[in-house]
Amino acid sequence: MLRGLRGVFFDIDDTLTSAGRLTAEAYVALQRLHEAGLLAVPVTGRPAGWCDHMARMWPVDAVVGENGAFYFRYDRDERRMHRVFVDDEHTRAAQRARFEALAAEILREVPGAAVSADQRYRETDLAIDFCEDVPRLPDRDIDRIAAIMKRRGLTAKVSSIHVNGWFGEYDKLSMVRRLMLDRGIDLAHERANYAFIGDSPNDAPMFAFFPHAIGVANLQEWTARTERLPAYITAARSGAGFAEAVGCILAAHDFNP
Repeated sequence: MLRGLRGVFFDIDDTLTSAGRLTAEAYVALQRLHEAGLLAVPVTGRPAGWCDHMARMWPVDAVVGENGAFYFRYDRDERRMHRVFVDDEHTRAAQRARFEALAAEILREVPGAAVSADQRYRETDLAIDFCEDVPRLPDRDIDRIAAIMKRRGLTAKVSSIHVNGWFGEYDKLSMVRRLMLDRGIDLAHERANYAFIGDSPNDAPMFAFFPHAIGVANLQEWTARTERLPAYITAARSGAGFAEAVGCILAAHDFNP
């Protein structure tokens, strides 16, 4: 039952945002979640630099970034950012040193691909752009990028705009569970009290875990690549779909400021 929900986890690119922009409609929906007292946590592939800003500036309780490599939580009373990573700083630095050669290999083998414009703000992964700032690559080239990453020992996941690769077995769900354990909540027993909203193949673990998983309408373009699909699909796409989902959740809570 949506009435019993205590919080919402959600992807950002093409879920909260629309065509690369955060619309007023979507941001107002996020603000309404906050005003209703529900936990609100973006769970994204975007970089640490962006996540620091989001945790400080947005009406959210924490941010899970780089596909589960960390969470950031800003304590507004203490004016202090709490940063929790899977790997320590030394390990992260050693891994980053390997990404430059790997990126060069991918760009040689897959013409038209590019290193993501936000790569310089990343702590833990390599992001290869296949449609954000470059003409969209065909599916076979997206698969080639992921295959090269896997060949070099990385975990590779496809989002709606990037192929992300990292060392380790973590994902969005594992860090969400760690975040909530740090808050004293074991999602193994509480998953029915939370929803997730997403749009792409790298959201599959979250879709599989949460019974109240919601896909915005543009997820239908990725169904063949998505291992597990959500229980619900919105009628609207991207940020409008996010606002639609939030509206349903808040209506179930009788929240109407």
